[in-house]
Amino acid sequence: MMDVIDVVNNLREVAHTDLATRVKNVAVILTSPRSGSSLLKSVLSSHPGIASLDGEMEPFLALTRNGLAFNADSDALKSIDNQDTLLDNIFDDMTLPVEGESDYTFLKNRWRKRLLMQFPALFSEERAYLQLIHDLDAVFRLAIEKRIQGEAMLQDLVLSRVFKSETWRQDYYDGKKNPAASHWFNEPFKLEEPPFVIPRQHRRQLESADVEHKILLFKTPPDVYRIGMYEQLFPNASIKYLHLTRGYAQSVNGLMDGWLSPVAFFSRDLERLGLELSIKGYSDTVSFGKRWWKFDLPPNWQEYMTASLEEVCLNQWLSAHQAIVSSQVTSLSVSFEEFLSSPAAIMQKITSYLGLPDMQSLPVFPVTMATEAPKIRRWHKREASLLRMGERKDVQMMMDTLAYSMNPETWL
Repeated sequence: MMDVIDVVNNLREVAHTDLATRVKNVAVILTSPRSGSSLLKSVLSSHPGIASLDGEMEPFLALTRNGLAFNADSDALKSIDNQDTLLDNIFDDMTLPVEGESDYTFLKNRWRKRLLMQFPALFSEERAYLQLIHDLDAVFRLAIEKRIQGEAMLQDLVLSRVFKSETWRQDYYDGKKNPAASHWFNEPFKLEEPPFVIPRQHRRQLESADVEHKILLFKTPPDVYRIGMYEQLFPNASIKYLHLTRGYAQSVNGLMDGWLSPVAFFSRDLERLGLELSIKGYSDTVSFGKRWWKFDLPPNWQEYMTASLEEVCLNQWLSAHQAIVSSQVTSLSVSFEEFLSSPAAIMQKITSYLGLPDMQSLPVFPVTMATEAPKIRRWHKREASLLRMGERKDVQMMMDTLAYSMNPETWL
């Protein structure tokens, strides 16, 4: 495992930077998984005053040997190892929106670095890596010749060329899953959690001249267990938190769908730690259910290794919001339900809080990190069990704390 990380770090060739102490403004979305944070981040990232990562912090923590199996027994980090290298990876991936044609050389390099994190065991092998470089060169030569600007078209060109003999790997990408896919995520080693993100077009690198004027935006659900990390990484910055909420029924339903997905949300391979799951409704249901933990690791996660799937998922929702509330961190509370029903008003509320000009117009909302097509009240498919959860006192108390009604008719 260590050798793979070393090889990937060497191949990625991330340059060192000393920009961290000059950063003045950081925004962090705090939330539980399956609460809409990917969509909110996607919309916010289109603001010209906001710089963001293509994905989340997790693969960079793994690349710098932070987290489970390194220096922690859950997603709660007490300290950050290799901080300078972590910051180098953050700044290397941090981009801003830009108008006009894409910089293909810049985009090709971002694809190379991202693919190394997505399939580290595959592309850390010399022959496979050289083939990857060859394939990316061929795709982007064609893109230049044909002046291909369509984002989806270029994404499909890259993926179909890189995985021409292993087309099933494309199912691990956000929005690319084949509905008929029957295989499951069975990579020997992972750094990034599927569904894999794709480098965004029409972006430029965050530069030295930007760091004192732009806001660096971060979104990673496990951050609820490491509040204070960004203050350590950016000691001279003002850190503003957004507490994104969503009702328990919608969140738990989404979590259960994710746990049962054969191609998404594989976060920890517990087989490597000599552990085996016995989660009812998961370990006895899917072929990967004894080996893979999904989504985040609350500090009490080991207490749920033999629980039912609905209990595991409810704990992930409850633990995340308990961590935010108990931290007493100052934050702007934003309801995902309100964001969906009144996006312009909520975006104005957020940009005002962050000290940014209003967005002139909102981008078309993308479907991000979805297990199935979005629709209202998807939680109804597990209505009986979810309503039983709502009888618990701790659930009712948290719903009240988050300003949600316990009337199911109000749950979207």
